[in-house]
Amino acid sequence: MGKSLAVSPLAPAAFPDLPVIEGVQFAATQAGVRYAGRTDVMLALLSAGTAMAGVFTRSATRSAAVLDCQDKIGQAADGPAAIIVNSGNSNAFTGKNGAESVHAITAAVAQTLEIEENRVFSSSTGVIGEPLPHDRITAKLAELKTNLHADGIEEAARAIMTTDTFAKGSSAEIQVDGKTVKIAGIAKGSGMIAPDMATMLVYIFTDAQADQAKLQKLLSKLTDVTFNSITVDSDTSTSDTLLLAATGASGANVDGNTEFEHALHGVMLDLAHQVVRDGEGATKFVEVNVTGAANDADARTHAMAIANSPLIKTAIAGEDPNWGRVVMAIGKSGAAADRDLLSISFGDILVAEKGWVSPTYKEEQGAAYMKGQYLTINVDIGLGDGASTVWTCDLTHGYIAINADYRS
Repeated sequence: MGKSLAVSPLAPAAFPDLPVIEGVQFAATQAGVRYAGRTDVMLALLSAGTAMAGVFTRSATRSAAVLDCQDKIGQAADGPAAIIVNSGNSNAFTGKNGAESVHAITAAVAQTLEIEENRVFSSSTGVIGEPLPHDRITAKLAELKTNLHADGIEEAARAIMTTDTFAKGSSAEIQVDGKTVKIAGIAKGSGMIAPDMATMLVYIFTDAQADQAKLQKLLSKLTDVTFNSITVDSDTSTSDTLLLAATGASGANVDGNTEFEHALHGVMLDLAHQVVRDGEGATKFVEVNVTGAANDADARTHAMAIANSPLIKTAIAGEDPNWGRVVMAIGKSGAAADRDLLSISFGDILVAEKGWVSPTYKEEQGAAYMKGQYLTINVDIGLGDGASTVWTCDLTHGYIAINADYRS
């Protein structure tokens, strides 16, 4: 996006103060990948022995960078690692040229940093279907190497933005066996956001010590209830990448540690929520809770049907408590439901029950509730114990304006 966008009204007050993660250094620069005068490339160098885990889009048209990362995750390697990311061009749907660009970049990074190429992970985000001018990136590698420093994570977060209106970061700190373990993560994402990772790039760093296979299993588990439980517009990207790097510098092993799992979940959920809060044109953040479904899978199906409904999302934008649209979404989802067992609440306000509007409900209550920026839609299906929570935002004129003008 060449034009600057107004900062989302749901944005945090400022980028958080993230802790330095021992074993990680960052650098960022302006390479002119698509736009002049914009920071658009970031490099992270990770110390020897860093365990790398990753989760990626399952799109059938995923990019060359995603395919390359998928091949490299889990490969036996003990040396230093690196992550190189550009914004402005996704290098997706670019045929063999895309793979050649990825190789050119990762090989050049490996040579510049004197590390193995199978330890270089790349990502690209931006416009689809245009060749990546990778020479503009490789020409900046010497500069990036010179500028690597431990406290450069905020610069990295800004370099990966596309239509984002604010840089996204989150962190946590816990004690494991008397040792301090730190986690810091950054993300980009604003539109083309739907499960199977959305058009997100997410990089999380920790000084914890972890077995790669166990770290991978944990990351996949937590992704399902964080990044795969958000939606802005129901569209799944070609470029989604989530990388988790554990440097081991703290000396604290976290394999099977529930406190680490809880802390990592908190960082991932915070970043996922920030992506929704920066949804293109978003003015309201919406939590959808579905309970009482026949099973968890049905609950998720219902929840996503509600969260993705343009009719519901536009009603929320217009502050219209149109609960009939929620009934519609449940009915069309394909999961089991019984009209006469449904209960619907907006926040704590019971709106509908047993197939009809609640006798205690007053329209002005719902209308007043919808004026808030943070909303909750609760639905009880009445059939079983299945439950699911997902997060979304409203759909405004701003979304159309941003995406109608995206390539200009």
